[in-house]
Amino acid sequence: MKEAIVLLNMGGPNNLNEVEVFLHNMFNDPYIIRTKSKLLRRFIAGIITLTRTEKSQDIYRKIGGKSPLVEHTHHLVQALEKTIGTDVVVDFVMRYTPPMAQEVCMRLKGQGIEKVYLIPLYPQYSTTTTQSSLDDFEMVAHLIGWDVITVEIKHFFMHRGYNACLIERIKESLRDDDAQNFDIIFSAHGLPQKIVNQGDPYQRHVIAHVGLMKSLMIEQGIRFNRVHLAYQSKVGPMKWLEPDLATTLHELENKRVIIVPIAFTIDNSETDFELSIEYAEVAHELKFEEYRVCRCPNDHPLFVQTLKELYEKMR
Repeated sequence: MKEAIVLLNMGGPNNLNEVEVFLHNMFNDPYIIRTKSKLLRRFIAGIITLTRTEKSQDIYRKIGGKSPLVEHTHHLVQALEKTIGTDVVVDFVMRYTPPMAQEVCMRLKGQGIEKVYLIPLYPQYSTTTTQSSLDDFEMVAHLIGWDVITVEIKHFFMHRGYNACLIERIKESLRDDDAQNFDIIFSAHGLPQKIVNQGDPYQRHVIAHVGLMKSLMIEQGIRFNRVHLAYQSKVGPMKWLEPDLATTLHELENKRVIIVPIAFTIDNSETDFELSIEYAEVAHELKFEEYRVCRCPNDHPLFVQTLKELYEKMR
């Protein structure tokens, strides 16, 4: 039986012209805009896309004219292919920008793939990310008449090897400095409180993940002054998960901080712009002595090994 591993992520614009496509697709996702009326969702998505495209393009201009996410994912796929070293095909699908499910499903079907292992690149489960990506892939496979067996994983934030990778990224940010001189903030992408109240487990997973990281840091002898959890990327007037990152930065007494993007596996605009530029400016205004942002796992060998182990466990 011919098999494939497919990594799933939300995607990001490959150029400035794709910014509008990205926004249009994301806000037309029923897992994002939760209204029963498709017409109303399209209307809301149209308004958001119209009002945010130019501002979003300016953001991507500041980080090279595109999202770094797709290129990082290409490198991750190449590294995973080398590590597995078998006839298993490794590919990836983006939810809102190319390569999308239609393109990849058609390609894999044409290659005679009969079984696919789906690994969403979201450490914690949320309906807005994990479930949206899984459902999209399986719906497209059905629509094109591809009789494929799919095996999926929901989350992997408890994987010890993955968390060891995050520890290595933290050590990189620390350099030769003493962790006790720094506070560390685990920054997770925000989510409307309403979605959490409807039963989405994302917040519980994030809190549990930070708890695991605290234990692992203690095991490794890495003792920060204080450990915090905050949320970033709030959009719109509704109530989102708290505390937000800006509030946390304002309340810190210690002006030396390391930020860990706990909900991202691949660097993107939220890490390269929001954390590394926008919030860095906030920290500068607050007269922080040190403000450092950890890189995401990307194609780190420990993350590649994590994906290999997840695949092997699913078989």
